[in-house]
Amino acid sequence: MENIDIKGYERKEIGKQLSKRLRLEAKVPCVMYGGKEKLHFYIPMAYLKDLVYTPNVYFINLEIGNKTYKTILQDIQFHPVSELVLHIDFLEISDDKEIKMMIPIVFRGESPGIIKGGLLTKSIRKLRVKGLPENIPSKIPVDVSTLELGNTAKIKDIKIENYEILMPKQIPVAQVVVPRALKSKQTAASSEEPVEQSANGNDNDKQK
Repeated sequence: MENIDIKGYERKEIGKQLSKRLRLEAKVPCVMYGGKEKLHFYIPMAYLKDLVYTPNVYFINLEIGNKTYKTILQDIQFHPVSELVLHIDFLEISDDKEIKMMIPIVFRGESPGIIKGGLLTKSIRKLRVKGLPENIPSKIPVDVSTLELGNTAKIKDIKIENYEILMPKQIPVAQVVVPRALKSKQTAASSEEPVEQSANGNDNDKQK
């Protein structure tokens, strides 16, 4: 997985009033846990663009003071109206301890069902996984090269290595659906096929 460097600034005081003042100054209150103790700090909003407003996930080298911590993004709180970042939780990680993360899916391959006019509908965009940091992928590939019209790819069909997907295996990830226009075309084509009469039926008609 790729790394991204973020600089934060430690804050000695905490509380709602201080957090409100930081936000007015375009700074985001943050906390890091997972290590020996919680660390309260803030990050200027401008530093978060490449971390927050992206579908990608990263390991974060968080520089605070004269120390750098290896972390992951654990939780983000957004304002319900403006969608500005209100607060961020970071989790300090170590190479020998398993972590849990939400990892985005990427679809690969050319589906024969899509070639025939089907549409690929995506049921899930991210999967929750567990593993050592070195084994966590930046994206989870899902092969759709065998999906015909009406076929579904499920979590159980995903090939994984050295990590675990923490979601039921029968959950669908994507499906090649038949569009309404294509269904109408298929129905019209089938209705135009000639109806073959049996030999016995012809004989009975002659006898009449």
